[in-house]
Amino acid sequence: MLIERSTHPQFLSNTFLVADGRGGPAFFVDAGGPVAPLIAFAEKHGLHPTHVLLTHHHYDHVCDLPLLRERWPGLIVLASAFERELIVAANGGDIPASAIHVMSAGEELHFGRLNVTALATPGHTEGMLSLLVAGPEGPARVFTGDTLFKGSVGGVRAPGHTTIDDLRDSIMATLLELDAQTVIEPGHADSTTVEREREENPFVRVWRGLDEPGQERCTALGEPATLLLLGPDYDGGTKAWVRWADGSEDIVPGSQVAPAA
Repeated sequence: MLIERSTHPQFLSNTFLVADGRGGPAFFVDAGGPVAPLIAFAEKHGLHPTHVLLTHHHYDHVCDLPLLRERWPGLIVLASAFERELIVAANGGDIPASAIHVMSAGEELHFGRLNVTALATPGHTEGMLSLLVAGPEGPARVFTGDTLFKGSVGGVRAPGHTTIDDLRDSIMATLLELDAQTVIEPGHADSTTVEREREENPFVRVWRGLDEPGQERCTALGEPATLLLLGPDYDGGTKAWVRWADGSEDIVPGSQVAPAA
């Protein structure tokens, strides 16, 4: 499997170009990193991109979509039905809704010897899709968008989010049920593996019952809460798992959490 990654210097968002080898069909995962290096890579190695597979609608994952369609006007753009109109809005209308086709959970696509399966992983957004890519050689790869990162998890406060229960289920019952050697390619920062995240991710360790949650009183987003876990985030900051006074839980930016007065 041939994978080339481009990372946006500000957003730290990843765009991937994937193929089964040099030459032949290829596809992009997301379109938020600078795409010029990926266009040059495709041309140098005789790749023929046919699709852009979008994990979700946020600007930092779709902002360079017009540039890819300008280079390859026939590119087929696929995303969840929940994300379709939001992708149009994120691009300021530069991408018409008619150009975005629906990809449903469980749908399979084939690119040469690669098989791609769309996995529903809601939480960070309602229509978030992870993309499981398997080929004849080497471990499978799963592109997780903003659901699961190396050592961290996605938030549920961004536009279009659902709930922490959805996020936790997407991680624990879908992504971490994949083969342990599956390589995780997140929407931000570095790759990891299912095995590593099962054993080392601090959020996952608590959810598995390996570590105890905290009980510190705090304020989160200005509201009273209990801090269950303050963990790392992909950008060098922190992310917090909190419980509100009504018993509901949330994942919020760590910068918005302070000790109770």
